[in-house]
Amino acid sequence: MENGKVGDKRHLRSIMTRQKLLEAAKEIFLEEGYQAALISQMIKRANMGYGTAYVHFKGKEDLLIVLMENVMEQFYEIAETSFFPKSKDEAKHIINRQANAFLKMAEAERNMMQVFEQAIGISTIISDKWKAIRMKFIQRISKDVAYAQQNGLARAELNHELVARGWFFTNEMYLWEIVRNEHQSSVEEISQTITSVYVEGLYL
Repeated sequence: MENGKVGDKRHLRSIMTRQKLLEAAKEIFLEEGYQAALISQMIKRANMGYGTAYVHFKGKEDLLIVLMENVMEQFYEIAETSFFPKSKDEAKHIINRQANAFLKMAEAERNMMQVFEQAIGISTIISDKWKAIRMKFIQRISKDVAYAQQNGLARAELNHELVARGWFFTNEMYLWEIVRNEHQSSVEEISQTITSVYVEGLYL
């Protein structure tokens, strides 16, 4: 029995150590940017030994991937909104709400997303991670498009995977514009516009 308690304590300490290192990494990434950030700075900021840190993460790419997953999980929750529209109008309403929430999230997470964008351009590991995240979104959207087609709401002759890619890429392009602060219009106007064009092209 005692062993179990020791194991639990150790496990809890391990989770806390990992969390402390992730928080330190986030601070350093935000201060230094991806390229200049060093894992030694993160370990120092987390106030731990190198040996302890390397048990959890191999390097700064590893740390950024976890931070990326944490942020993108929030985005993915938006994509996971249940999608069972009964009409074109209802579909448009849900899709507009999703696009708006997705782009609003880009605004809220702008600073961390800027670090991700730098990293995607520099590191193949991070770039591959982004492609995997993108595919997760595309597969989810593809499912929603197929649902709308099966229920006679959307044009059946269109390839739902291609439609899903097109819709995600549109959102992604605006996401990076917002992250770079290059967008000319409000998030509301962008989401309404892209939703209108998308729904009118896909739905009957």
